[in-house]
Amino acid sequence: MRTRDDDKDLLDEQIPDFARRLTGQALVDYVNEHQTFFKAEYTPNSGRILKYRLMDLKYVAKPKKEEILKIEDFDEELPDSFDAREKWPECTSIGYIRDQSDCGSDWAVASAEVMSDRICIQSNGTRKILVSDADIFACCGIRCGVGCVGGSPIQAFRYVERVGACTGGRYREKNVCKPYPFYPCGQHQNQTYYGPCVEGNYTFNVPKCRKMCQLKYLVPYEKDKIYGDTSYFLPKNEKLIRYEILKKGPVVAQFTVHEDFIHYKKGIYKHKAGGAVALHVAKVIGWGTENGTDYWLLANSYNVDWGENGETILGLHFLNLSQSLQFYKRRGSILAMQTILKEVKEMICYLNTTVPVAACPQWLRFQWNSAVI
Repeated sequence: MRTRDDDKDLLDEQIPDFARRLTGQALVDYVNEHQTFFKAEYTPNSGRILKYRLMDLKYVAKPKKEEILKIEDFDEELPDSFDAREKWPECTSIGYIRDQSDCGSDWAVASAEVMSDRICIQSNGTRKILVSDADIFACCGIRCGVGCVGGSPIQAFRYVERVGACTGGRYREKNVCKPYPFYPCGQHQNQTYYGPCVEGNYTFNVPKCRKMCQLKYLVPYEKDKIYGDTSYFLPKNEKLIRYEILKKGPVVAQFTVHEDFIHYKKGIYKHKAGGAVALHVAKVIGWGTENGTDYWLLANSYNVDWGENGETILGLHFLNLSQSLQFYKRRGSILAMQTILKEVKEMICYLNTTVPVAACPQWLRFQWNSAVI
């Protein structure tokens, strides 16, 4: 029987060509027989994740040098393990697992999750809201991406800086402006059954951008909006990424998905078989070490019955880039505070990409620092 000691050089191991071509149950069997880091499991839902819940590889982020945060090295000792849920227990959004359903909206979902967490953290737990991923992917447009096909987390952050986003949450979430529009298809343990996943080559269509809230929610759409301040990429430095999470909260991460990741059940995921099939974006909430193996702790968006209660433990080297953000103050409604003329001038300013956001009219505003691993 293999042990973790046998696997210590797995990262440097060349994966045989035949193993890269494996799919389905054959891939799962191979993974479970040839390593002990993680357990793989084949489920009927695995194929749907592969087809409909990942992004095209063309959406990989390529930050410019000036977009990467410049951080001076520091001597602060960082803990061997950290879980943001434990440091900020009052911020329940950190452990709130969403379900993106049959839509490659992970870029918007993870971004909205981190925004929600940072609002709570930066307000010392006094502002507990869920930012609407639906408002972002329905209204951001081509600058962000193509809705359920894929998109850019950094552009999602910048969109909320310029235009704002309302409150949201899971499908049929109450007491929010715009909940997620797509039902969590299929059976999920201890959850309401809304219907089967649609058979065939199908993914949900992105809803129209409607500047209104759901019925029975009394706050007007514009007054419900939250705005951000600045965004940036973090350098590819594990220590700096940990420091960012420790001090400011969860970050957004993008990574290449190989087919064996789709079948992850528990343990520390390390690529062992199957080809590179797509990109995925998820929220990083901490890190740790197990039997000498370092890992990131990710909150995924495939519902709570995927992986370990909706979470993934990912080997350190799999993250391409990370994005983080920092909220401080809430900006009031434009309509309530300005005349129509001033509103138009402000929107022109925000939409002009050559003008720094800081140069545009400022009211009370949540600020964030957005960083990408």
